[in-house]
Amino acid sequence: MFYLFLAEGFEVTEALTTLDVMRRAKLSVQTVGVTGEYVTSSHGVTVKSDIVLSDISPDDMEGVILPGGMPGTLNLERSEKVIACVKSCYENGKLTAAICAAPSILGHLGILCGRNATCFPGFENELKGANYTAAHVEIDEHVITAKGAGCSIEFGHAIVSFALDRAAADSVIEAMQCL
Repeated sequence: MFYLFLAEGFEVTEALTTLDVMRRAKLSVQTVGVTGEYVTSSHGVTVKSDIVLSDISPDDMEGVILPGGMPGTLNLERSEKVIACVKSCYENGKLTAAICAAPSILGHLGILCGRNATCFPGFENELKGANYTAAHVEIDEHVITAKGAGCSIEFGHAIVSFALDRAAADSVIEAMQCL
């Protein structure tokens, strides 16, 4: 199971577009309400999460996805359980993905040291030890980072490519009329 974390103040496009691309590819992904079952985005869109943080099963965790947004990123980073899941996925070679401001969390954990990474402009200094590229999306082994909301479809494509393969990801994106 892939877990896409939602905390109060998340960026709605980054979360829901990524979720949509993953579900179109038939990946097993659940949204996780970090701050409750109902979570409100930074732009006032309230989403009912599939599960809450206490429902996560670490045994079936295939990867984690962190959408950005403010104060969503800060709220994700304040959660000890989110941080434990991120560390577990990273240390076990499982998908560790973040977009916009959320790569800063990976930077603070030392996950980006020596890796190519990108983020929303202005957060570059938070990517401790990373080779900041300013690309829309960076894939460095099992760590995927993306720049911002406008890159959400590319971010989803990268995640599907990692989880399945590029042909499956291309098929989803083509069906969405993006290719």
